Amino acid sequence: MSVEPASLRDGFPLLAATPELHYLDSAATSQMHCLALDAVVRHETTRRANVSRGTYRLAEAADLAYEQARQTAARFLNASSADEVIFTSGATASLNLVAHAFGATLGRGDRVVISVAEHHSNFVPWQMLRERTGVELALIPVTAAGQLDLARLPELIDGRCRLVAVTQCSNVTGAWTDVATVVAAARKVGARVLLDGAQAVQHGPQDVRAMGVDFYAFSGHKCFGPGGVGVLWGRGELLAAMPPFLGGGGMIAAVTAEETTWAAPPQRFEAGTPPIAQAVGLAAALDWMMNLDWPQIHAGEARLCERLIEGLRRIPGLRLLGPEASARRAPIVSFEIAGLHPHDICQVLDARQLALRGGHHCAQPLLAALGAEACTRASIALYNDEADIAALLDGLGFVLRELA
Repeated sequence: MSVEPASLRDGFPLLAATPELHYLDSAATSQMHCLALDAVVRHETTRRANVSRGTYRLAEAADLAYEQARQTAARFLNASSADEVIFTSGATASLNLVAHAFGATLGRGDRVVISVAEHHSNFVPWQMLRERTGVELALIPVTAAGQLDLARLPELIDGRCRLVAVTQCSNVTGAWTDVATVVAAARKVGARVLLDGAQAVQHGPQDVRAMGVDFYAFSGHKCFGPGGVGVLWGRGELLAAMPPFLGGGGMIAAVTAEETTWAAPPQRFEAGTPPIAQAVGLAAALDWMMNLDWPQIHAGEARLCERLIEGLRRIPGLRLLGPEASARRAPIVSFEIAGLHPHDICQVLDARQLALRGGHHCAQPLLAALGAEACTRASIALYNDEADIAALLDGLGFVLRELA
């Protein structure tokens, strides 16, 4: 389906209602598409019931909608089976699930490799695992452009390595990870690969089988769906060998006074009441995304990113973070302006109807490696257009006049 940003924008209620808003913070939270919102409302008003609990018609309708959402997520990821899809509360929960459940199979003498570029959600859980079990934690450094220094892989991914957990795309620099190179290095030593896809999913459907990874995590609120829902995909044989992360209803085969046996995946990892309506809404967003013309959208996002980078380079005292070439980054652009704090920049821009994010972006190790404490970030999505970029560049000129 070939569409322009203006018509795409009409499908997002908040943006359609506020045409003066220049929303450039989709890396933190994308706007929710009307189809996702409608799906949530329809579910809650016509088939609200718990899943895997009831035999009455309303509960059976909820069961069906929830499992159909799982099938949609599997199609979006090109998974081999819907049973490889686990619904969580978000990418953070998905990553923590792997750190606990797969991490329970690791111990002293094993190594987990992550990168300096990780969001804290894919950094802190592995530090916590190290404290619990004594596993070794090794870091892939970054280059001056914020990309993973893959030349270091042979010394880091050795015979002790059991898992490599890296971002698919940095939430600060936008730098894409060369996933094929990481997977090849891991396969040489029999290590598994977890990919944090939180920043990639809003830029189109993913193919976990083609990428060759073993785990993939993402959040619904970053791909035009509701908040409070995420997905963890894992290879079926790995999920079957992992113990559960949380205990409770729904994840058991049987409970006696002496012991508990676990249900098969994915139920093993979905203790308690899952995010039912959120999963249904996410499925509507994913289904909508799978019918878009992504080559056209990618070309448009790249043009806007290039236009923004070109304009930022002309601003005195501004330093860009990340790859110079837009082809090596997602449309996420972070920068510093000498003498100005990102929070002040964002507040002044907010008065001009510009929504950007300033701070350390939950990536303090990366910012430290790049010689920064904080930065301002603009992130472009499929509903942005030239007017948003022009407004930002004009707004930064105003910032310099007011604050410099």
